[in-house]
Amino acid sequence: MSILEIALASQVWARRHEKRQLALDDTDALKALLRIAFVTVAFTLLISGVNLAAARPQMLAEGSAPVVTGR
Repeated sequence: MSILEIALASQVWARRHEKRQLALDDTDALKALLRIAFVTVAFTLLISGVNLAAARPQMLAEGSAPVVTGR
């Protein structure tokens, strides 16, 4: 079995043998809110980085590199 198959089988086994909670408690709601906040901040930073990269090109050297033509 590959590592992926073993991981999937262990997840299935764990899901079948875990005891389910019947009601949500305050810690579950807090975890959900923290995950939503983290994903929102990460997505915002990603979009900001992409916009920043698109607004000004990166300069690796002071002079521009020669353009290769005629291939």
